[in-house]
Amino acid sequence: MNTRTRKLAVLTSVLALTALAGACGAGGKDDDDKGGGGGATEVGVTDAAVTIGGTFPLTGVAAPGYSEIPTGAQAYFDYVNANGGVHGRSIEFLVKDDGYDPTKTSSLTDELVLKDKVFATLGSLGTPTHNAVVDSLNDQEVPDLFVSSGALAWGDDPGAHPWTFGWQPDYEIEGKIIGQWVSENMPDAKVGLFLQDDDFGEDAEKGVREYIDAQVVEAQRYTSGNTDVGPQIAALQASGADLVLSFTTPSYTALGQLVSLKLGFKPQWYVSNVGSDPTLVGGLLERFSEGAVPGTASSLNGVMTTRYIPGVDQPDNPWVQLWQKVWDESGQDGELTNYRIYGMSFAYTFVQALEAAGEDLTRDGLVEAIEDDGGDFAGPQLAPYRYSSDSHLGISGMQVVELQDGVGQPVTDVLTTDIGDSEIATDDSGQADDAPPESGLPE
Repeated sequence: MNTRTRKLAVLTSVLALTALAGACGAGGKDDDDKGGGGGATEVGVTDAAVTIGGTFPLTGVAAPGYSEIPTGAQAYFDYVNANGGVHGRSIEFLVKDDGYDPTKTSSLTDELVLKDKVFATLGSLGTPTHNAVVDSLNDQEVPDLFVSSGALAWGDDPGAHPWTFGWQPDYEIEGKIIGQWVSENMPDAKVGLFLQDDDFGEDAEKGVREYIDAQVVEAQRYTSGNTDVGPQIAALQASGADLVLSFTTPSYTALGQLVSLKLGFKPQWYVSNVGSDPTLVGGLLERFSEGAVPGTASSLNGVMTTRYIPGVDQPDNPWVQLWQKVWDESGQDGELTNYRIYGMSFAYTFVQALEAAGEDLTRDGLVEAIEDDGGDFAGPQLAPYRYSSDSHLGISGMQVVELQDGVGQPVTDVLTTDIGDSEIATDDSGQADDAPPESGLPE
């Protein structure tokens, strides 16, 4: 998609916002900003820095784990800045707490764009929350990068959202990969689905049913914010399901497990990558049960999940060793976690995008750089990115693992696919063997 096509895709909205952009600098140039590269000007860019921002649940029901993501991104940006930045510019990262509340996400994103005048948003978290702002960001032509959510909306239709890019594997391909595994290895299983009632659950269910629709005996949905999932788990138990595929955030993974323990419901579980961190879920189980359930990583023993970047259970992985070094040098409190690794990983991708966009940094140039070069970006991801002018979807695959004492034991090779009827194949790109440069900076 070239600049002309992208401009046409949002033409009517741009016309409506012309006066606002002229007054506030949202969505275009700002005479108060001094850009690098021979005097070019762009919102959020100076000779010395580029300012970006994102919204995350630092408090509230989704805060456990997810609040650590921006601390990881900040640690990596500090590391990059200490080593000269990108094209001589430091990266300034503004983080707003939306509490996983879409209304707050809207107002805080407006604040980032109109008041703080960010060049781009990066990593903003959540399917329901980001749905509240994706149209506005595209209307104002603000690069909306690497959303921390696997919803298809962030990348399956660049014509509708030309400024938005996903990053992690989307929920549909995750559903496809686990659906195919079940069809081949548990063809007689009675499958129950435990789903978040938004695009997260819908996209995952679509992928699952492509392979095991006839095996699904029950589908139950929960609403984020309502912590009573007793009726849903009871319905899954009553259906006779002996395998439950749970597409849940960490708090709802723990709530589902706790109710199942109380009911004596003991199916085989698959838990989506986003809700399967063993240490976090174990801690939540202990807290929600008021100490009745010990908070250990073994709480999810035998549960299947997927991974698409190496995590803290792989301390010998060169990427994890880099992230440990970065975290140790950051001076922030706490330990390196999988969520901090996630933040560092998309931050690494963003640095590559800035490098590819060149010294004359513009919003158009950044988007075009990701479309043109993003499919070849290096990094810790186990499978290649899918970025192009036709797709803004992120990582193309993952590996099924089984959890034992907090460690993911591989069940499959790294498998890649795409949305729709694309076949699932073993990845032969060698991406999973990639290692970081000695400097820790993209080359």
